[in-house]
Amino acid sequence: MSTFASVFEKYNWDEVQNLIYNTTSKEVESALAKTKKNLNDFLVLISPAAQQYLEQMAQMSHQLTKKRFGKTIQMYAPMYLSNECQNICTYCGFSLDNKIKRKTLTDKEIELEVAELKKAGFDHVLLVTGEANYTVNINYFLKAVEQIKKDFANISVEVQPISQEEYEQLHDAGVHTVLVYQETYHREVYKQYHPKGKKSNYDFRLETPDRIGKAGIHKIGLGVLLGLEDWRTDSFFNALHLDYLQKTYWRSKYSVSFPRLRPAEGIIEPNFIMEDRDLLQLICAYRLWNEDLEISISTRENEKFRDNIIPIGVTSMSAGSKTNPGGYAVDVESLEQFETSDERSAFEIAKIITQKGYEPIWKDWDRSYML
Repeated sequence: MSTFASVFEKYNWDEVQNLIYNTTSKEVESALAKTKKNLNDFLVLISPAAQQYLEQMAQMSHQLTKKRFGKTIQMYAPMYLSNECQNICTYCGFSLDNKIKRKTLTDKEIELEVAELKKAGFDHVLLVTGEANYTVNINYFLKAVEQIKKDFANISVEVQPISQEEYEQLHDAGVHTVLVYQETYHREVYKQYHPKGKKSNYDFRLETPDRIGKAGIHKIGLGVLLGLEDWRTDSFFNALHLDYLQKTYWRSKYSVSFPRLRPAEGIIEPNFIMEDRDLLQLICAYRLWNEDLEISISTRENEKFRDNIIPIGVTSMSAGSKTNPGGYAVDVESLEQFETSDERSAFEIAKIITQKGYEPIWKDWDRSYML
């Protein structure tokens, strides 16, 4: 059966990049005038030529988001279960070659972390781990989901790529959403950032969303790690991937996230700098291209950017996040995966959302819907 790889191989990185950087103002105006925009229009809207139309793009993005999602922002929090990892990734604090204290939460420690998140008001949780197949594997995930599903209406996971059968097990256990990032679609550069470990298998990772889609997961989240390669070209390939998935696994919903490379123990500096203005352009381009796409902003971003982006296109935000296992209650001093930028509490973020005229949503899903 075909996968995204059969679509991906029809494109050339350099050719796509040339198209983006040779876009004209006339092409941007033509794309903005269209009622229904396609993938070529997305390419035009992420070009340098489109930057002079950013105010118009932001206004259009605001109107489309309000029409489709109302004035709401979903609230969620990540819960890191483990920092054990068998991969060497040159941009990650959990990388195997970093001599840090490794920790995987026990049942009791998970219970303590859950209690803190519930006190903060969260009903949506994102479980995150490193990639340690011997200790943090499908059996560990299933046990953790079984333990916490009484406490959360919505459970998402961001763990190592696994088999279709294992995704089906997660789906049956109650997992609502699976997030997986290709990091960069540049095949040669990908090898340099991932010199060792299962993650170095570019093709296995590229085909992961296909396995998630075949498993019937309710929502699939994609993204690239912004800072590894040219963000415009990488984002085109991420949109190409989303376009394929939506047409192939149409029963699932889709979201996109925008992780910008942040400081962490022992990591490299970003190869490409993405300014706030660039990220705003990218968010608007996604919204103008795809009205149904859910758009998420994490605490990697600074307070000012997060406050100002609320009415422009995002649909979900994390808050009060800890990126270390046990960071909420068990071991607040353990090494984090990366530094957060916005350290305000969930209460403070909810208050700001309300002040903007929007409603913070703590719960929009219940398992009884599936009966």
